[in-house]
Amino acid sequence: MVPSSPIRAAVFPVAGRGTRFLPATKASPKEMLPIVDKPLIQYAAEEALSAGARNLVFITGSSKRAIEDHFDSDHELESALEAQGKHELLASLRGILPSWASCVYIRQPAPLGLGHAVLCARPVVGHEPFFVHLADDLIDAEIPCLRQMASIYEQHHASVLGFSKSRAMRPTATASSRAARPMGGSVASKVLSRSPSPPPHLQPSRLSVATY
Repeated sequence: MVPSSPIRAAVFPVAGRGTRFLPATKASPKEMLPIVDKPLIQYAAEEALSAGARNLVFITGSSKRAIEDHFDSDHELESALEAQGKHELLASLRGILPSWASCVYIRQPAPLGLGHAVLCARPVVGHEPFFVHLADDLIDAEIPCLRQMASIYEQHHASVLGFSKSRAMRPTATASSRAARPMGGSVASKVLSRSPSPPPHLQPSRLSVATY
């Protein structure tokens, strides 16, 4: 059962080339790297859907066709599995994308950064609240991170950032943030400042944004 949520769209900025993972990402998107038997991007999509999203918006690049193929139907493969009696595998394929969910793919014309990638989704999401899920961060939580963030949004009706805390200052941090004490005893804190791509000695904390 899909939870009731005011957030119906999730944006996945997946146009990056994944140079940190070369040579593994030379011919395959980093979002398609497998964790056990599923690619990273499927875990990200499942988390968004479990948090109430119905529309999955992928901001892609020229080398990311495999992501679109993964969420599309493959009737030839499904027919072969059915003929071979491999019903569990068939069910896993058909369960990748629920019938009530939809996918939209928007090509980012140039590598102009995360902010530009999110802006590319504007024709689809309009002025409604939406998730921004960075698929390279796989977060194992009893209550999925996006579902927690949706709950916080319903309470405060403001932008919500999900942070991860590293053990040490990150040499390749995309952004580092400084937060105040939790608000009203909740898990939410007010962000005091953010520093885009600071070197380790200038990072204000070990907090970096994992999802929005």
